[in-house]
Amino acid sequence: WCFKKALGNMNIIFGASGFIGSHLIKMLGTDSINFDLIQKGKTSKLYDIRESIDRVENNISVVFNLAAIHKTPGHKYHEYFETNINGAENVCAFARLNKVKTIVFTSSIAPYAATEVEKTETVLPMPNTPYGISKLVAEEIHKRWQAEKSDERKLIIVRPGVVFGQNEGGNFTRLYRAMKSGRFFYPGRKDTKKAAIYVKDLVRLMVEMAEKEEPGVHIYNTVYAPCYTIEEICKTMAKVTDAKEPKLTVPAGVLKMAASTIHLFGKVIGKSFDGIHPDRVKKLMVSTNINGQKLLNHGYKMEYSLEEAISDWWNDCNQKGLY
Repeated sequence: WCFKKALGNMNIIFGASGFIGSHLIKMLGTDSINFDLIQKGKTSKLYDIRESIDRVENNISVVFNLAAIHKTPGHKYHEYFETNINGAENVCAFARLNKVKTIVFTSSIAPYAATEVEKTETVLPMPNTPYGISKLVAEEIHKRWQAEKSDERKLIIVRPGVVFGQNEGGNFTRLYRAMKSGRFFYPGRKDTKKAAIYVKDLVRLMVEMAEKEEPGVHIYNTVYAPCYTIEEICKTMAKVTDAKEPKLTVPAGVLKMAASTIHLFGKVIGKSFDGIHPDRVKKLMVSTNINGQKLLNHGYKMEYSLEEAISDWWNDCNQKGLY
C-alpha cells in the first residue's frame, strides 16, 4: 500500500522533527510541511505551534498533529498547558483556515492516569498530571473543531502507550542501557503491565486510519493487546539484544528512598543521573493497563510483535545498541 498515493495532495505534520514525526515523515515522503516548536532567537524554517499560523496551503489532505511537550517529569507545569493547549487551538485554527477535513491527533494514555484497572476508550478519563490534563483538554479542542462540521470532518485521536523505536531516547532506551550495564532491578514487582507500541506500527496505523475512517470522531488506544508486563519486556529485550536479563526484585520502599537520595545528591552537585527521578521510579511500579482490543475489532493489526519490534529496532541500530 503506497500511503503517499492513498492520502494524496499535501500533508501537514505538526511535530515532524520529533521522534514519532520523523518516522511519519519518512513514511509519507517529501510532500509534507513541518510545523513545530522553535527556540526564540534561532533561525529556522519551522513554525512554532504555540503561535497563530496564518499560512495558506492548497489541497491539504491530512493534518497530523503530533507537536507537544511530553517528558514527565521534565517541564514546569505551565509549559504543558502553554504548548499542548495553545498548540491544539492553533492547529485547529489552521485547519479551519485551510478547509482541512481530516486531523489525526496524537494524544496519550496519560488522560487515563496510571492505575491497575484496565481502561478502554469508553472509560471516563481522569488525568492526575499536568501533561495528562493538557492532553485531555487538547482532545476536546479538536473535538470542537470536528463538531463544527460533523458530517464533513474526520477526527482521529490515537492514545499511544510508551512508543519505542530508533531515536526514541526514552523509557525503552533507558531500560536497555540499565539492563546492559546490569543496573536494572525489577522495581517492587515483575507483573507491572506497561502499555506500549512500536513507532513503525504507530505511524502506519495513523496513516491507515486517515484513509479508512469515515467523518466523525474516532478514538483508539494504540497499544499491544494484551499489555506486556515489565518482566516480559525485559526478557524479550535480553533475548534479542546484548542486554542482561534482570534477576532481582528490589522492594518498593528501598527503591523510592534510593531514588530520592540520588536525585537530591544530583541537585546538590549539579548533575543529572539518567532516568533516576523519584517520580519516574514511582511510575515504574504502577501499571498502565490499557485495553487495545478496539483496534483489533476494527480491523487494525500490529505488523510487529514485541519481539519482532525490538529485533527490527536492534537491526536498525546495526546491532550496536538501542538508541
